[in-house]
Amino acid sequence: MAVTNPRPTQEFFSIGEVCALTDLKPHVLRYWESQFRFLNPAKNRSGNRVYKSREVELIMLVKHLLYSEKYTIEGARQKIEQYRRTGELRGTARRAMGSETVRELRQEVDAVLKVLEGRDDKKGKS
Repeated sequence: MAVTNPRPTQEFFSIGEVCALTDLKPHVLRYWESQFRFLNPAKNRSGNRVYKSREVELIMLVKHLLYSEKYTIEGARQKIEQYRRTGELRGTARRAMGSETVRELRQEVDAVLKVLEGRDDKKGKS
C-alpha cells in the first residue's frame, strides 16, 4: 500500500503518479471523472491525463468521503457541493488529504506490528 503525501509539491501529475499518491487504481480515477464534474484533468499533447495539485486534493476528499465516511457517490457529490457553496472546499480537501494519510500510515504500522508479533496472516500461506 502506498502512503499518500499530505501535500503534493509538484504542480502537475500523471495518472500513474496520482495513483501512487492516492493508492487508487487508474480505472477508479477514470470512473470518478465521469461522476464528479470537477475532476476533469487536462490532457497533454499525447492525450495523457495531467492532474493539478488541487485536483489531487479533491481526489483525496472524494476518497475520504466514499471510503472513510461511507458516502454514496451522490452523497459525496452533494457534500462537496455544500463545501463549495460555503467556501470550505479547499480547507476540507486539505484536511481530508491529511486524514487519509494518517489512516494509511496507521494501516501500515498495524501490518508491521502483526509481522513483528508473529500474527502475519500471510505467513505460511501460498
